[in-house]
Amino acid sequence: MIGLVVLLFISWALLKWLVQEPITVLGILPTKTRLLECVLGIVIMGCFAAINFVWQAHFKNIHYQINPSYDWLALLDASYWLFKSVAFEELVFRGAILYLLIQRIGSIKACILSAIAFGIYHWFSYGLFGAHLVLMIYIFLLTASGGWMFAFAFAKTKSIYAPLGLHFGWNFVTAVVFSSGAIGNQWLVPQGEAIEFNNLLTLLFFSLQAIIIPCLVTWLIAWRYKNSDVNHAQVNKA
Repeated sequence: MIGLVVLLFISWALLKWLVQEPITVLGILPTKTRLLECVLGIVIMGCFAAINFVWQAHFKNIHYQINPSYDWLALLDASYWLFKSVAFEELVFRGAILYLLIQRIGSIKACILSAIAFGIYHWFSYGLFGAHLVLMIYIFLLTASGGWMFAFAFAKTKSIYAPLGLHFGWNFVTAVVFSSGAIGNQWLVPQGEAIEFNNLLTLLFFSLQAIIIPCLVTWLIAWRYKNSDVNHAQVNKA
């Protein structure tokens, strides 16, 4: 939590020094609309993540069993750990730096740069830098596509709540529900000897995570906030 406080201070200093604006331009103050955007993000990405894991379980011929030792305390502990990691990444990649980039080069270019940085960051967070080139490209494309979604959500909603919800929703279902992540076995634990995917299935699930889901989420956000940029420009002109 200290890391988040330090990051908030750095964000405040950057905005104050470079553009003389308060940290609230990041949309960090809770409102009814922002909280709703966050909840919707959690639900939407949580559903996509669940579909992804259920399908993979079917094709891999594995099943999940409820962890008999799992309790509410373990759930809260895992959720708190995930929230801290997600909030930290959002403040770094969808916080003051992205806001400043949007002001300088526009939303699309800024979101692309943020996505690229997010993909490269995961080489190091996953310990893959210098590993097999194909694996590095694979992970880069998967995580950069997620970074694009989160950055686009920030740009359109003018708030960190929507990307926070999208990011947390995916990570929560992945790590807590289906026990796929750094925090080990959580609620559902995979059972059985997993069958390796063939090239076609690998491509299918890669496309689902790196193309289909990001495109759907981008379309939903663009459709929901299609008039936001126009209204914002009118307000500024007035």
